[in-house]
Amino acid sequence: MEITKIQFTPVEQASRKNLDFKAGDTVRVWSKIQEKGKTRLQAFEGLVLSRKHGTESGATFTIRKVASGVGVERIFPLFSPNVDKIEILRKSKTRRSKLYYIRTKAVKEVKKRLKSVTLSKAESEEASSSEE
Repeated sequence: MEITKIQFTPVEQASRKNLDFKAGDTVRVWSKIQEKGKTRLQAFEGLVLSRKHGTESGATFTIRKVASGVGVERIFPLFSPNVDKIEILRKSKTRRSKLYYIRTKAVKEVKKRLKSVTLSKAESEEASSSEE
């Protein structure tokens, strides 16, 4: 009697298990999107905030990026068939395993940028009014 190996998922599990990325790394995740009966690939590139549940079947990781001045976070299952591939773009050394504090840090940086933009507009308006 011959035992056949049944694969329940189209994901290459061994390669996903060996992916060496952690919180603080910058990754690009290519996910499959279905539109009008066709599938296309869409990239989501950002900073890994956390990686949960190690390499078990329910493992997930959270990615954050800033798009048009708004912070966007997505949680991806590591072994999902809807995730086509995961590219590691940049490795970084962090002292924590979860980088949730970056959410508030990013807000402060955005507020500083907005302040500088409004100041520069006000300065330009003052300069134009003094010329008249």
